[in-house]
Amino acid sequence: MPRYFFDIHDGRFQLDDHGVECTDFDAVRREAKRALPEIAKEILPEDGDHHTITCRVRDERNETVYTATLLFSGFSARPEER
Repeated sequence: MPRYFFDIHDGRFQLDDHGVECTDFDAVRREAKRALPEIAKEILPEDGDHHTITCRVRDERNETVYTATLLFSGFSARPEER
């Protein structure tokens, strides 16, 4: 089964050197989309209302095969809290 590497960028770059075996490309996409909300639970922005997390998936040849991005953006409707 092919191995894929899920690198994370959230203001700093985290290279995946272990990888995950996936049966097909749909499994790769599901894994990337599943990983982003899990990561976001742990690193919600404490110093502002905007944060972007990107997952770049590489195959065994080190070629990027998929990229997914999760964006957190908060906005206060109350002018005194902006």
